[in-house]
Amino acid sequence: MIDVLIVEDNRELANLLCDFLRAENYMVSIAQTGEKALWMYEKYGARLIVLDILLPGIDGFSVCSKIRRQDNTPIIIVSAKTQKDDKLNGLLLGADDYIEKPYDIDIMLAKIKGIFKRRYSLDEITEGNITINKESRTIYKNSSRLEITAKEFELLLLLVENKGKTLSKEYIFNQVWGSDSFSEQQTLTVHIKWLRSKIEEDPKNPQRILTVWGVGYKFV
Repeated sequence: MIDVLIVEDNRELANLLCDFLRAENYMVSIAQTGEKALWMYEKYGARLIVLDILLPGIDGFSVCSKIRRQDNTPIIIVSAKTQKDDKLNGLLLGADDYIEKPYDIDIMLAKIKGIFKRRYSLDEITEGNITINKESRTIYKNSSRLEITAKEFELLLLLVENKGKTLSKEYIFNQVWGSDSFSEQQTLTVHIKWLRSKIEEDPKNPQRILTVWGVGYKFV
């Protein structure tokens, strides 16, 4: 899933906002038309949409209306249309905010961060290109949903919630499988191998789930 979908036909402005957001570790995509925005939203989904109004083809108001008929994804409208009627139209269609162009990039970033904090911080954890949704018990890598087992989910969540800490094999095993489990600790090694094959760029040279020899594992 995309963190922020920028719908903007001004490539320079879109790229500027995109660069700032990626520097903050958001996963960002750009659509320059309303049609492309709706296609990307249907295919990948988005946690927040920054939406221009004056677009070639389908305009931003229509995009906002179509998305609102499906769900309540946060939408920030940004537009050079500054008349009261335009603002009211956008807000009545379901936009969460309406920002006039030109806008201050720091204020825009603050608004986006605020929405993510209020909306997603309790349910989601994002580490680089990995996003864990605790409510739906799903894991995404580069916006693509991973096929995982329940134990793989619990294992990765435990490691990520203790980022930077070395967890002993015994502690991890007891937390994920339970101290009274009939499984053996060797199953932890197998599950670590499976997780690495799914989230690491090079599973044979892991950079996220590290082995601390003689102790256990840690997520970095």
